[in-house]
Amino acid sequence: MNRLGLGRQSVTAAACLALALSMSACVGSSQSGSSDDPNAKVTITFWHGWSAPDEVKAIQGTIDAFEKTHPNITVKAVGNITDDKINQALRAGGPDAPDVVSSFTTDNVGEFCTSHALADLSPFLKKSGVDAAATFPQAQLDYTQFKGNQCALPLLSDAYGLYYNTDMFKAAGITDPPKTLSEFDADAIKLTKTSGGTYSQLGFMPLYHGYESSISHFAAQFSPTYFTADGKSNVANDPPLADTYDWQKDLVGKLGGYADLSKFRTTFGDEFSDNNPFMTGKVAMAIDGEWRAGMIDASKSPIHYNVAPFPVPDDLVSQYGKGYTTGTIVGIASNSSKQNAAWEFVKYLTTDTDAVVNFANAIHNVPSTKAALASPKVSQDPHFQTFIKIAQNQYSNTTPSSPNGGAYQLTLQNLGYDYESGKQTDLPAGLKKAAQQIDNDIAQSK
Repeated sequence: MNRLGLGRQSVTAAACLALALSMSACVGSSQSGSSDDPNAKVTITFWHGWSAPDEVKAIQGTIDAFEKTHPNITVKAVGNITDDKINQALRAGGPDAPDVVSSFTTDNVGEFCTSHALADLSPFLKKSGVDAAATFPQAQLDYTQFKGNQCALPLLSDAYGLYYNTDMFKAAGITDPPKTLSEFDADAIKLTKTSGGTYSQLGFMPLYHGYESSISHFAAQFSPTYFTADGKSNVANDPPLADTYDWQKDLVGKLGGYADLSKFRTTFGDEFSDNNPFMTGKVAMAIDGEWRAGMIDASKSPIHYNVAPFPVPDDLVSQYGKGYTTGTIVGIASNSSKQNAAWEFVKYLTTDTDAVVNFANAIHNVPSTKAALASPKVSQDPHFQTFIKIAQNQYSNTTPSSPNGGAYQLTLQNLGYDYESGKQTDLPAGLKKAAQQIDNDIAQSK
C-alpha cells in the first residue's frame, strides 16, 4: 500500500489482510529473550527488504559503522525479504530465524504488536534512557505502536507532497503552487488541455487508480479520525473523511468526468519507470513522495519541476505544510534469544543521528528522528528539504495501526472506487456500510 523509497516493494492492503489473518494467533511472549549479555561476542541476523544495489550498499555501510562501535556484535544481513517471509520466520522461530526485522509496510504493525511477533521495545527504550516522544515525530510514533505496545521503531520515513511542472505553470500564468484545495482545483482546470477528444495535458489525475492518489494520502490533508478511543471504526461519523471523498469526486467532475479520466489513465506508463506520467509531461501536478525527485533527477526526463506541500482544505490554511507520513519500521523478534544485543543494533539504526542522516542521504528517504531532521548534515537539496519540512510539521499525520493491518484502508479505497465511478451515489450510506465491515473484519481477526 505504501510506496517507501526508490526501488522498494509495495504491499497491497489485500496482502496485509492475508498477513493479518495468518498472524491472528499469538506467536510468543513480547519479552522472551531479553536476558542475554549485550557485551558477549555474538552474531545477530537482520532481515530487510532492500534489494537495489545502492540501497544494499547503504544499509551495509550502516551495519559496518555499527560493528566498529560494537566490535562484539556481528550483524548478518539478509536482503530482499518480504513480509510473508518475515511472518513465517517469526512464527516458526528456530536457529535460522531473524533477530531483527525491518518492513516497508507500516500497515502490519498492529498485527505484529497484538500477536507478540515483535517484542515490546518500551522496556529497552526506558533502560537506555531514550524518550521516544522527544526523539521521534508524533506521526512516526503513531505508525510504530499499537495500543501502547511500541513493538517497532521508525527507520527512515516517507512524506508526501505536490510535484508540479514549472514550465506548464509558467505557460498557464500560474506563479506559485496552490496552498488551498480551491486554488488547487482552479489550477488543475487551467492546466488541463484537450485535443481530438482526449487529453493532451492533464492538470492532475484524481482517480484512486492513479498513482499515489489514494484516499489515505488525500485524507491526511483533512486530518481524519479513523477509529474511536475504544477501537471502533469512526469513518461513518467523521466529517473530514466524508469531505475528502466529496472533494475528490467533485474534482473528477471538474476535470472531465470518470469515464474520460479513466480512459486517459490507461495510457500511463509504469509508476516506477521513466514513463511515469508526471515524468513524461502527461500530467502537470502529482502527489508523490520524496523518492520521486531522485527518480526524476536520475532519469532522462525532460521536465522542469518543483515541489511543495500538498494543498489543504480552505478552512485549514493555517495547517498548510503538512502531509501524509509513513516509513520503514524495524523491530526485534520476540523469540530471539539475543534481544539485548539486537536492541543495541536497533537503537543505533533508529536513534544515532549520524547513522540516520547518512542512511537517509544515501537512499533519498526522509530521516526519522527530530535530531536527524534538523541536522545540517542532512541533504540540503531544496526539493528534499521540502519533504523534511513536511515531516517536521506538527499537523502531518498517518493512517493508524489496526489489529488486522491495512484491511480497513482497502475497504475505504473500494468505497472510493465506487463513489468516483457513480456506482455508489449515497456517500453516508457507503460510509456506514464501510464502518460495519471494518468492525466486522477486526472482530473476525481476533
